[in-house]
Amino acid sequence: MPRVPADELEAKALRALCGAGVSREEAATVARHCVAANLAGHDSHGVINIPLYIERIGKGHIVPGAPFEVLSESATTTVIDGHFGFGFVVSERAMRITVDKAARADVAVTTVRRQSHVGRLTDYALMATEAGMIGIMTADSGRTAKAVAPFGGREARLGTNPVCIAMPSNLEAPFFVDIATSAAAAGKLKVAASRGEAVPAGWLIDREGRATTDPHALAAGGAVLPLGGPEGHKGYGLSAMIEILSGVLTGLGFGVDPHGPHNDGVFMAVFRVEALRPVETFRREVTEFAAWLNATPPAAGHERVYYPGEIEYERTRRRLEDGVEVEESTWSALQRLAESGG
Repeated sequence: MPRVPADELEAKALRALCGAGVSREEAATVARHCVAANLAGHDSHGVINIPLYIERIGKGHIVPGAPFEVLSESATTTVIDGHFGFGFVVSERAMRITVDKAARADVAVTTVRRQSHVGRLTDYALMATEAGMIGIMTADSGRTAKAVAPFGGREARLGTNPVCIAMPSNLEAPFFVDIATSAAAAGKLKVAASRGEAVPAGWLIDREGRATTDPHALAAGGAVLPLGGPEGHKGYGLSAMIEILSGVLTGLGFGVDPHGPHNDGVFMAVFRVEALRPVETFRREVTEFAAWLNATPPAAGHERVYYPGEIEYERTRRRLEDGVEVEESTWSALQRLAESGG
């Protein structure tokens, strides 16, 4: 696979998006989020999606420059319609509003509907920690085609339904967790398929409900399993709650509309730490807690114990130095789109 410097990768993504009619400002936001995902080692949310986004623009499923509409709000709540704009652009703006309201009222919550793919939730939750607040975000794809089977089922009825929680600290690497409530994000299957790789056992079942490691099984009517393996009822239950927060509460609903555009609904909550205890004390104690976790003696087969979020930070530093490995098919598509004007 080609190894590409991050700035070159971002420039190619930017040029491809601008060639598809996206403003430079919006294209820069999308490219920044995608490359940040590649740097953190989450290639499923990286530039592999740029050709898909451009295809969706052509279909009218993503509307560059779409209106950002606040449907209703109070001192602590905001309800937003993104009118199928780029999820990166809409959710960044939504989180800024949420952080600003929490700064004044100690807590704020926001729902967003009708926006495109939002990428990694980490990027938004960390906006709250930068302001000394706790950030929480969940996401669901509304009535877009589903990928995850309920525990004990063989047909997809849920999204991968991720959740992110981020804490302010004095750590160099931020303290957060960002996970799908499925065994794997659907994008990881796309990466595996593009690289000609099998996926780990326990991720997938085929259309007959049989275990498989073929990443193409999902598109052939299979399903991703809930997080938890034999204890998958835990991931299933969490996923169902996120479906309600990000799908039902936002007004997207549930079920499947096979002909509708991808439609990410999100729920955001921000808490001002200072309203509960001194923020500097909290930052210090989270930092000390991370050190306590790091000091755990490693089990057999492990070199060390990381605190949540630390691995992504180390990957980012390493890939900034060494470059990002990109599938040949993705890099070729990016170059073609950048050179052809979209």
